[in-house]
Amino acid sequence: MSGKLKIHVDQGKCQGHARCKALAPELFDLDEYGNAHEHGDGQVPEGLEDKAYLAQTNCPEFAIEVIEE
Repeated sequence: MSGKLKIHVDQGKCQGHARCKALAPELFDLDEYGNAHEHGDGQVPEGLEDKAYLAQTNCPEFAIEVIEE
C-alpha cells in the first residue's frame, strides 16, 4: 500500500446491519440506534487494511468508503 487508509460511513445509507462492527470491531463503533460510524477519526491502523476492505465489501447498503490518502 502506498498511502494510509481512512474509512468513512455514509450515515444516510447505513441501516444498522452492523456487519462492519462484527468483522472489524477495531474500526467501527455503533450509535444508540445500532448504526455504524468510523472509530475515532477514521484512520485505519497499520495491519488492519484488509479488515477495512472486508467491511466495505460486506456492507449490504454500500455505506462504507475506504479512502487511500
